[in-house]
Amino acid sequence: MKVEIQFFAVIGVFFAAVAAFYGFWTGWVEPVGWVALSLCAGLGFMIAFFLWNTARKLPLRPDDDEDGEIDQIAGAYGAFSPFSWWPLWLALSASLIFLGVAVAMWISALGAILGVWALCGWVFEYYSGEHAH
Repeated sequence: MKVEIQFFAVIGVFFAAVAAFYGFWTGWVEPVGWVALSLCAGLGFMIAFFLWNTARKLPLRPDDDEDGEIDQIAGAYGAFSPFSWWPLWLALSASLIFLGVAVAMWISALGAILGVWALCGWVFEYYSGEHAH
C-alpha cells in the first residue's frame, strides 16, 4: 500500500499548494475557490491516512516487497460472472438517470425503476436461471 499512500499524500500536498496560491492570488476575498481546494487537499490527506492506518495493521502485500516475484501475487481475484448482461442494464439505467437530471425528471424516474430492476437481477443472478447454485 506504500504506492497508494504516497499517491494520495501527493494529491493532498498538490491541492494544499494550489489552495494557498489561489487564496494569495485572489487576496483571500473569494472564499469558494480556496475553501474547495482545501477540502480537496483534506480528502487526499484523509485517504492517505486511512491507507497508512490500514497498512499498519495488515501484513505486507506482494506489491510492497522489493524482492518480490511475479508468482507471489498470482491467484484468484474473486468470482466474476463471465457472461452477465446485468452490468449493461445498470449502466443504461445510470445513463438514463443522469440524462433525466439534465433534460426531464421523468426520464430519471424511468432510469431509477430500470436501475432497481437491474440491481436486483445482478444481485440475485446466481439464485435463479442457468447459473443457480
